[in-house]
Amino acid sequence: MVATSFNTENRTYRQLLGNGLTYRVPPFQRDYSWSDEEWEDLWNDIQSVLLPNGEPAHYMGYLVLQTEDNRNFEIVDGQQRLTTLSLIVLAAMRLLQRLVKENKQAEDNQKRIDQLRASYIGYLDPVTLTASNKLSLNRNNDDYYRNYLVTLKEELPQRGFSASTLTMRRAFEWFENRLSNHIKEETDPGKALAQFIETMSDKLFFTVITVSDELNAYRVFETLNARGVRLSATDLLKNYLFSILARQEEVGIKELERRWELIVGRLGDEKLPEFLRTHWNSRYGFARQSELFKIIRPNVKTPKDVFTLLDGMDEDIDTYLALTQPEASHWSTEFKQNAQILRMFSVQQPYSLLITARRCLGDEDFKKLLNAILIISLRYNIIGSKNPNEQERIYNSVALKIHERKITSIEEILTALKPLYPNDEQFRSDFSTKSMKTTRSRNARIAKYILAKLEKQLGGADIDIDSATYSLEHILPQSPDEGWEAFPDRDLENFIYRLGNMTLLETSLNREISNKSYEEKRLTLQKSKVLLTRKLAEENENWTPERLDAWQRELAKIATATWRISQFD
Repeated sequence: MVATSFNTENRTYRQLLGNGLTYRVPPFQRDYSWSDEEWEDLWNDIQSVLLPNGEPAHYMGYLVLQTEDNRNFEIVDGQQRLTTLSLIVLAAMRLLQRLVKENKQAEDNQKRIDQLRASYIGYLDPVTLTASNKLSLNRNNDDYYRNYLVTLKEELPQRGFSASTLTMRRAFEWFENRLSNHIKEETDPGKALAQFIETMSDKLFFTVITVSDELNAYRVFETLNARGVRLSATDLLKNYLFSILARQEEVGIKELERRWELIVGRLGDEKLPEFLRTHWNSRYGFARQSELFKIIRPNVKTPKDVFTLLDGMDEDIDTYLALTQPEASHWSTEFKQNAQILRMFSVQQPYSLLITARRCLGDEDFKKLLNAILIISLRYNIIGSKNPNEQERIYNSVALKIHERKITSIEEILTALKPLYPNDEQFRSDFSTKSMKTTRSRNARIAKYILAKLEKQLGGADIDIDSATYSLEHILPQSPDEGWEAFPDRDLENFIYRLGNMTLLETSLNREISNKSYEEKRLTLQKSKVLLTRKLAEENENWTPERLDAWQRELAKIATATWRISQFD
């Protein structure tokens, strides 16, 4: 990022609103949405700097602004905070106005209203001599803000306005109430109100990041998100798409807004960027999240491009939701179960390929591909713990070839995926030494899944890993007492979480054995209905590091037959 297009500095609220600067929420950015919880937090923050021995200042976080002239700014991120602070100033002004009407120090309080308006709400343009607001809101909220709140109307209408506008009105009245209570014991309430706003303005400060265009704003979002500051890249993209139509095609704006809100409503703001990336990669080539806006922007320039993008997103959203939220999908039971397993693995790299395949393949071929990806994911990701970056590029490359009809059969697709398939020798070696720390619930569930599949492969029962009937038993206990001296203390944790040290056992039997010695445990294990558990007990008279190694190697042989793609044999 070049230095001339990016600037960062700390500013108080007073400094932000000074020197004739104006701020505009882009017309199609999200509406006002703060609620009681955020209002309460902000009020408490302000109270903390008002106390005689309180905080010297309070940090309000980042503001991301876009400008061409360093006088007029678009608010990329921070509109909720700036809008709410403006409502607080307006609430104080309306209370001052009431004091004027009640003839309580009317002249002084009118001066206070005029000064607060000039400092924080609006200013007199030196050329046109007309008043302009320092803050303009989006197209759904600005009319109410400008016509009723800024003008300090005593009667605020409620009918015929959007829910977000009424939320903004409620915020105004909420802070007016708090301010009224704040000054009720004051001998000079007008002075107390003015002092409240002045202190708030001097002691609340922001880190202001100023950029020159949308691309630099997106890069800022990525940097801040990497540092744990959550911003909405979704809003940035939305504003860019709407700006294309606003410049060239007013007619399509309502349709774009309807379809955009439908997509966001189904996904949520936080999931939309990842969905968009998955969708883009499935059709246009590989892009990392940090590069996505940079890549989309030069490829989406016209209203037609915007609606082509939306059409594709509409086409792919059902598949994406079925992969990420399978329980709510209309997929078959088998497809749902496989999507749940892939989600349990936390393997998202194949999503672009699966989205493309759902568009382009029939049910039978899609079923074969989904099964193959589960096998690859277990071999490559879960057991092999290999680097997923190269894996994602291969998945995306195959997705693009399917989309472009360069490969069309399931056999060709699987052949293209073969580089991601660890061969049997590698898989057996990886499995034979695999540890999985089951203090993490996800790992415990994956371990149960693996053991249940091995049980099925041996000809045993089909075990539901979500059922409370069976639990995960660690042969060498997680908190061993006496009787386990064969395992050296220095390697104890490694042995405990080896896959070979785990088995499935009826929960009722598991309660009996707890941390008992292996000799006592073995008698209970032999009573189990789980074939694999009985086999472990029958083949191992004692439990030592050597026996654990040998048993895990035996499990690795069964696993190699369980997770296999026959086309690769």
